[in-house]
Amino acid sequence: FLPSGGFLLTERSGQLVTLGSDGQVLQKLDVNLPEFYAAAQGGLLEVLLADNFAQSGRLFLSYVCGTANANSVCLASASWQDNQLTDVKKIFRATPDRRGAAHYGGRMVQLPDQSLVLTLGDGFDYREQAQNKANHLGKIVRLKQDGSVPEDNPFVGQAAVAAEIFTLGHRNVQGIIYDAATGKLWSHEHGPKGGDELNLLQAGVNYGWPVATTGIDYTGARISPFTRFTGMAEPVYQWSPSIAPAGMTLYRGEAFPQYQGNIFITALAGKALHRLVLDGDKVVQEERLLTSLDSRLRDVRTGPDGLIYILTDGPAGKLLRLTPQ
Repeated sequence: FLPSGGFLLTERSGQLVTLGSDGQVLQKLDVNLPEFYAAAQGGLLEVLLADNFAQSGRLFLSYVCGTANANSVCLASASWQDNQLTDVKKIFRATPDRRGAAHYGGRMVQLPDQSLVLTLGDGFDYREQAQNKANHLGKIVRLKQDGSVPEDNPFVGQAAVAAEIFTLGHRNVQGIIYDAATGKLWSHEHGPKGGDELNLLQAGVNYGWPVATTGIDYTGARISPFTRFTGMAEPVYQWSPSIAPAGMTLYRGEAFPQYQGNIFITALAGKALHRLVLDGDKVVQEERLLTSLDSRLRDVRTGPDGLIYILTDGPAGKLLRLTPQ
């Protein structure tokens, strides 16, 4: 959401789209990112405006970089001036490179201390690496805004451990939110066939994939004999069959007082907006909304006006706005 009242959104093929406050497309800008690579699930992933964007014009872009045989997730910073990107710099590249074009993650959030949290998928064919602390596959990392490592990251100073790691044991995190009212950091991730998860993130915690999961392989084969494992956090909530969760917001607006503190999650396979009612850290009620659209839903955000905005998924995606009746 731009301070002017409009929107910035990304298209996977590499365009940064500017919308007016009325939802009309004002501009499509081809983003010139270092080593940009687009294929299958890879491409331009997410745009995040710095908390001081109104003054600094600074933003961050997550994207896939490299080639078909050696690619990864990169993070770039840039300045937004006169509807153009300037001073584009690659500030982080996840390691190692991998083949294929699936399970990138790429979701971002800024914490109150100005650090950035970036989700990184397991690369699909490399799921065992989600338990390997020496690399970034299947991890969530925390970075300073110049791409360097915060001194208080949980694994700083440990030998043979990637110091950027904030949490590990993830498959493909497609939603992450920070709730300023409670100081809690939430994420959700795609399971395989079943086993989609909602997690409450804490620094240094292992979230289990692929050692502990309620999902099975797409072939029907067992991935693990364990649905829980000592020393690994269990999900707050899970979906089997899978809904393929995408975006997420925790509602703190005023337009829908009945939804205060609820989590909203868009679903791709589930073709619905899922509303989760929380009691502390537990989900006590779930409601499926917008099912009549019969549409894959990619993202959901709470606007500055307190209204709820949703992106549909597909070549002819739409931006939807929910208002009180």
